[in-house]
Amino acid sequence: MKLTVNSSIKRPLVLVFVRHYLPGFRAGGPVRTLSNMVSRLGGDFDFRIVTLDRDFGDSTPFPGFAERGWCELGKAKVLYLAPEAVSVRSVARIIQELQPQCVYLNGFFDPCFTQRVLWARRFGLISSVNIVLAPRGEFSESALLINAAKKKIYLWFARFLGIYGGVRWHVSSSQERDDLIRVFRFVSARDIKIALNLAPPVSRSGEVRRCPRPTNHSLRVCFLGRVAPMKNLDFALRVLAQVKCSVIFTVYGPLESENYWSECKSLIDGISSNVRVVYEGQLRPEVVKESLAKHDLFFFPTRGENYGHVIHEALAAGLPVLISDRTPWARVEGAGVGWCVPLSAVSEFVQIIEDVASWTEAEHLRVRACALAFAAETAGDADTLERNRDVFCFGN
Repeated sequence: MKLTVNSSIKRPLVLVFVRHYLPGFRAGGPVRTLSNMVSRLGGDFDFRIVTLDRDFGDSTPFPGFAERGWCELGKAKVLYLAPEAVSVRSVARIIQELQPQCVYLNGFFDPCFTQRVLWARRFGLISSVNIVLAPRGEFSESALLINAAKKKIYLWFARFLGIYGGVRWHVSSSQERDDLIRVFRFVSARDIKIALNLAPPVSRSGEVRRCPRPTNHSLRVCFLGRVAPMKNLDFALRVLAQVKCSVIFTVYGPLESENYWSECKSLIDGISSNVRVVYEGQLRPEVVKESLAKHDLFFFPTRGENYGHVIHEALAAGLPVLISDRTPWARVEGAGVGWCVPLSAVSEFVQIIEDVASWTEAEHLRVRACALAFAAETAGDADTLERNRDVFCFGN
């Protein structure tokens, strides 16, 4: 049922706990997911966001936000806390003071906010409150393999104590729902809401112009994401080591793991001479579309995404996308704007890159127009917007 909000009626208050938020950007997807949600649904709900006072990887706070209390930021009010100010009692006090319609938690394993809120409930420090938890793809098989032993112990502990009982789960796809039920067999389907993440509006006309690739010049391929095992940059490098065409491969993103980056650098050092790899570091949000538009193909063989904002950003920049089949973006193939390939099919990745290298400029322009239209259609989907509204709607 569609939620309609009369401006004279008080909006339901949604209290969001998330480790990193605007003006930060280095945490990637979760920041974009929540900022898009606030932007698109801020007229329907009164969003209050509690977050850390610094960006991912930073040891110092954002300048100008210290000790200011609730700050107006877009369509939300944000409370920035120093890490040492976050405790079970402090999050309980915030919940008790605001008495929200619901509390929205980001990340199942997050010890900063998610676990403290749930322990506050377990200890009886907060009265009955609706809790929505978005696991953000943490139950995929690939994600569970990272720090597997610790996660296995924690999952057993959480099941035994029942601290996640009685929550509503927000997942982005049927695959993420199936992963959740596989791990938590006691979860009922009625406690799960499937709503694809919201994307910012996209102009079909395409305000970012394509930079043509001169004849016989290298194919310009790019990757955007955290340099971490889950994003699978090493796989991309192994694929490129097998291509015969000339490629310039540009990598954008923060270095999350120095050990993993060392592994990637070893692969770069041994790559064939027809492939040149350039690391450009982290991109600020305001230059992402312009930067991506300088390339011919977006290559993102991720080991798993519950959404994949970078995929939408690449399409919005007019790029075809070459991605793994572990995202909710299978529709790109039917739309003629990309390929979803199993990670076991290395030769297929190689062949697609070589095929794109042979495209004429007319073919690139045709796909660019289709990618922009597809990105605009996805961002403007009314059903997705309604499903996200429904996540926060509870009966009296």
